[in-house]
Amino acid sequence: MRNPATPEPLVCALMGKRGGATASWSGAHKGRHLDEKLVVPAGRALRLVVVADTHGRPHPASHGLIAALAPDAILHAGDIGSLELLNRLRDIAPTIAVRGNIDTPAPEVPDTVALRINDDDRAVLTLLLTHIGLTGPRLRADTARAAGAHQAAMVVCGHSHVPFIGRDRDLVVFNPGSIGPRRFTLPITFGVIDVSRAKLDLRHISAETGAPWSP
Repeated sequence: MRNPATPEPLVCALMGKRGGATASWSGAHKGRHLDEKLVVPAGRALRLVVVADTHGRPHPASHGLIAALAPDAILHAGDIGSLELLNRLRDIAPTIAVRGNIDTPAPEVPDTVALRINDDDRAVLTLLLTHIGLTGPRLRADTARAAGAHQAAMVVCGHSHVPFIGRDRDLVVFNPGSIGPRRFTLPITFGVIDVSRAKLDLRHISAETGAPWSP
């Protein structure tokens, strides 16, 4: 769930506008890599909703709950299960997704994304979106190397179905949990990231109740 070393909302100078995307092949994380850019809207925080591990069967309440948050973009951290699901998310907001270990390779879904968030032309935050990033509460060495290669300060990942906020290897780590079928007794959750010039705020929302979730 949540690492005992969970950071308070991070204070940094930050960001927003949408830029173009570039595709390449990453040497750190083997597979297809994509670079994306977003810009913080004037006068408010940039809002990202983060989902993962839908396995083609997202919780029925999740779509409405995500739409009600009016995100500027949605991140999907893999194990999508059906590309049609991405189209439904795009009905809410632009959606950036990576492939999970159950997903069939598709040209439009890379293995990693470096998302750079700018304030006008000034970079304020770069995050690495990938599927498998953690072993327990610890960041995997290959993920840390990939984040370093893209000068990312944050890793967003899925795979475990365990909601997680922590810090390891000088990187903030965020797993939204899963909004797909329940695994064992784990909660069904998604994540929200608000980025403004003043701070980075991370939280989890229950897909079952719509209420903030904490362990």
